[in-house]
Amino acid sequence: MANPVLIEVLRGAIVESAHRGAVAVFDADGKPVLEIGDTSKPVFPRSAVKAIQALPLVETGAADAYGFGNRELALACASHSGEPAHVEVARSMLARAGLDGSALECGVHWPSNHDAEIALARAGGSPNALHNNCSGKHSGFLCTCVHLGIAHRGYVRPDHALQEMVRDAMQAVTGAVHGPDERAVDGCSIPTYAVPLRSFALGFARMATAQGFGPERAKAAKRLLSACMAEPFFVAGTGRADLLLMEAAPRRIFAKGGAEGVHCAAIPELGLGIAVKCDDGAGRAGDAIAAAVLARLLRADEALAAKLLELANAPIESRIGAKVGALRPTPALN
Repeated sequence: MANPVLIEVLRGAIVESAHRGAVAVFDADGKPVLEIGDTSKPVFPRSAVKAIQALPLVETGAADAYGFGNRELALACASHSGEPAHVEVARSMLARAGLDGSALECGVHWPSNHDAEIALARAGGSPNALHNNCSGKHSGFLCTCVHLGIAHRGYVRPDHALQEMVRDAMQAVTGAVHGPDERAVDGCSIPTYAVPLRSFALGFARMATAQGFGPERAKAAKRLLSACMAEPFFVAGTGRADLLLMEAAPRRIFAKGGAEGVHCAAIPELGLGIAVKCDDGAGRAGDAIAAAVLARLLRADEALAAKLLELANAPIESRIGAKVGALRPTPALN
């Protein structure tokens, strides 16, 4: 079945583009609260599931052994913008385990934050792995390895003990098989697994409620989501959708986007997990879908819903800053 159009892109009053997609909202019992489109289709979650991938960092005791607080745990769940504060926290995490940026196997790219990129270039610098948006997650992986006495080289391989722990956590939390048939390679070189979109919604409902978890996993899940909601800048960066969504409702919304138009979220007070996928992979549309769904679920709080709808109806500006259009959720999201 064809997924419905969820976001239209207006230039003036005319629809210039349209984005199809799917939405899954589940509670921790596995009950669907909202499903739009084909939520049984497997999708790669990419970076949207980093909070689940960070569970071993906390469960093994590595986070406590290195004295990690909310900023470090938020960065371990982040796709950060490479701003100086992000880079310094990643550097500090590695230093506590006796490592430096050379241990990272995530690859190198320039900061995605424009100001940080320009500042680095003007200073005559060049990017390193600490600027990679995934360096916080990888720093968490490396700290877990060192804490457990596991050789860390090759930690990105699917057969490495660290990635086996991550895979086991993903399977347990989402209830979906993460095997060789579902596996591919993410942009930062770790395994990524394509499973039904609804499995990620269920997984984040469980992360938000700890329902079905043992005591240690329950504490770890609550600690990670709480850290992200307390320090949303370290989950994303200046002006980024995840930061804006979490700032709209401080400590009430967890949100984490991923590449190719995926977004996962949780509303702990409602015990709900959310997963969305924009079919064509457009990140701006995935962000807008997530904002519209959050507004719908939180419509009882009229002021908050209005803030979220404003994010969903993001403006499109010309090069001189004039508003020339906007994104617009379709009635399918109402």
